[in-house]
Amino acid sequence: MSKSVLVTGATGFIGSNLVEALIKNEHIATSLIRKGRQGNAKSKIIVGDLTDKKINFTDEQYDYVFHLAAHTPLEKDKKITQKLNFDGTKNLFNNVKEKTKSILYVSGLGVYGQTGNKIVDESFPYNPDTEFVKTRLDAQKFLEQNCNELGINFSVVHLGDVYGADGWFYEFLVKRLLKNTFRLPKGGEYYKGFVHIDDVIGSMISIMEKSQTNNTFIVSDSLPTKFKDFVMHVADAIDAKQPGNVPVFLAKAVLGGDLIKLLTTSMKVSNAKISKIYDFKFPTYREGIPAVVSEMKRRKMI
Repeated sequence: MSKSVLVTGATGFIGSNLVEALIKNEHIATSLIRKGRQGNAKSKIIVGDLTDKKINFTDEQYDYVFHLAAHTPLEKDKKITQKLNFDGTKNLFNNVKEKTKSILYVSGLGVYGQTGNKIVDESFPYNPDTEFVKTRLDAQKFLEQNCNELGINFSVVHLGDVYGADGWFYEFLVKRLLKNTFRLPKGGEYYKGFVHIDDVIGSMISIMEKSQTNNTFIVSDSLPTKFKDFVMHVADAIDAKQPGNVPVFLAKAVLGGDLIKLLTTSMKVSNAKISKIYDFKFPTYREGIPAVVSEMKRRKMI
């Protein structure tokens, strides 16, 4: 059954792919975009900024809201991050609380903090150890509490490191590998959970279509792997030189402490729960990277 869906962060890497997939699945997609951005022309467009208290959603009702809009850890100004990631979430809720039945909040694995060598699943307690993630978690808790009070369905997705032909994977990794300017903080000797963009989108749509409400899901592929191994695999796939290492203090100076702490925190996760409702197209990065490289070559990006 077709659903009316609102997507925040609709021009971002994940958001734009989500809007496109919703349309292909014959849902009615509405994109919330900031002034000056180009949204998907096949979707309904609402121009607005989550940092504004009033957003002109008119009288439309939404079966589902996907909330993706957020600054990344690359934003070093904590006030700017707070204004969008927390205050913006409050503004969104206050504008849609009478217009929707369900909200899905998209976050990351950083909420679990330092987990050592344990396999993390959705039963693990939250233990964030960066200001960036603490702000994101505060926004999640705000939504959960207020949705519960008003009887709005609320779910959360914690994503692994999402790779695809755009986003951080291309801008932060592929471009720098090709220029031989990428270096591995701590030598890349920490485990991460990676996930192909197609599986991120497929998982989120499955959560919506299968009415997995009031729930939490970890979305990552089925092979926890060292960041170093992932990067070396990518370098080989694009015929780039394998990178060397960089001291953590230098990486922090360039990219910021929160980002480097999140990057270098080792974490192994289980995707058993999401796998019960969604079949991964790319079970590991070994299947996913060739598909991404092929797409980048087709688009003449490399």
